[in-house]
Amino acid sequence: MRGTRFVRSIRSGLENLLLHKLRSFLTMLGVVFGVGSVVAMLSVGEGASKEALEQIKKLGSTNILISSLKPAQEEKASMMRSFVSMYGLTYDDHARIAQGLKTVEGTAPVKSTRQDAGLHGRSIELRVVGTTPEWFDLVPREVLAGRVILPSDKTRMSAVAVLTEFGARKLLATERTIGQAIRIGGNSFEVVGIVRSEGGQAGSIQMPDEEVDVYIPLEMARAYYGDLHMRMASGSFSAENVQLHQIIARVDATEHVEAAAKAIEAMLTRFHKKKDYVIHVPLALLREGQAIKRRFNIVLGSIAGISLLVGGIGIMNIMLASVTERTREIGIRRAIGAKRRQIISQFLIETVVLSTTGGLIGLGIGALIPHLITHFSGMTTILTWEGILLPLSISISIGIIFGLYPAMHAAGVDPIIALRHE
Repeated sequence: MRGTRFVRSIRSGLENLLLHKLRSFLTMLGVVFGVGSVVAMLSVGEGASKEALEQIKKLGSTNILISSLKPAQEEKASMMRSFVSMYGLTYDDHARIAQGLKTVEGTAPVKSTRQDAGLHGRSIELRVVGTTPEWFDLVPREVLAGRVILPSDKTRMSAVAVLTEFGARKLLATERTIGQAIRIGGNSFEVVGIVRSEGGQAGSIQMPDEEVDVYIPLEMARAYYGDLHMRMASGSFSAENVQLHQIIARVDATEHVEAAAKAIEAMLTRFHKKKDYVIHVPLALLREGQAIKRRFNIVLGSIAGISLLVGGIGIMNIMLASVTERTREIGIRRAIGAKRRQIISQFLIETVVLSTTGGLIGLGIGALIPHLITHFSGMTTILTWEGILLPLSISISIGIIFGLYPAMHAAGVDPIIALRHE
């Protein structure tokens, strides 16, 4: 019985709204645009945040990146006159980090330099990365062909090289890949593998790999290129003596990462008289990124929620006008026995139908906008269930909240006065 009465009330509400189609449609527009903008903004924010967080995760949530940093005073001095600058991380630093901290379960030292690589008349400048086999464990990248550096390459002092996909395409086009001999900085290396690179920027941290990398055993990098890097420009000479450009350390658990970073900082401070290094903790950057994502979504949701508020006010305004127009109808219904709660439910149903219909239309528009943004700009957008259900539930709530006062106002009309109303 109650179900039948409820269905009849919904049908009656729809009929009343359809009597004024244009007014009902214009009333819904505030909710339509409000819900559409909330869905679209949350999708864009979710996509941008996820893209940034994925980049940070590629650095490794349990990794700590320690990089050599040229002190500012030495940078100025090298620009003014001939100058040999000694700074940065050392082989001893790597040994201390690897052996002195119980929570550090793996390390990879990195020595890098830029050299011209060539094969059969083709040439390209590559970043030569001298490292150990552990690098490929700490910075896992897809192996497209062949293999990576092995411990046996270190003991045999093998002149082997692992190219990134970009370098392989530039140098080995139309040539066999694995086993090919290429020249890097005047020295011959055998290509034993090709890996995919994820080079780029993750927040404020430069990825440990670049698109133009070639990986060789650390011992070969020391033997062929040494620690001294010379540079001549505009008649001036400068040189840098850097043993290691980076050390990547992996901690055994995420809860130990920040403590390990502080221990490494204390250790380096003890053995370095000047601040010639910088420590990056991807886990801290990841947490910061997640916090920014939450704030970003709250701000976007709040801005778009204003449109929903305006739409709710519009619904309340129209329903108050509708109560005035239907005063005589309310009086007749009360006179033949309609109770106050029935009048309230009748008007509430109409406002909820308005807000829900507007919300559903807004969801369709809001889902279309991110698709168009992705199609035309290439920006990543992600439509989540939370981004759909939240604005829809808000729009229904707005229909109830802003429809409650007009409904109670209608139910409070005196039947005698209502019957006299013209």
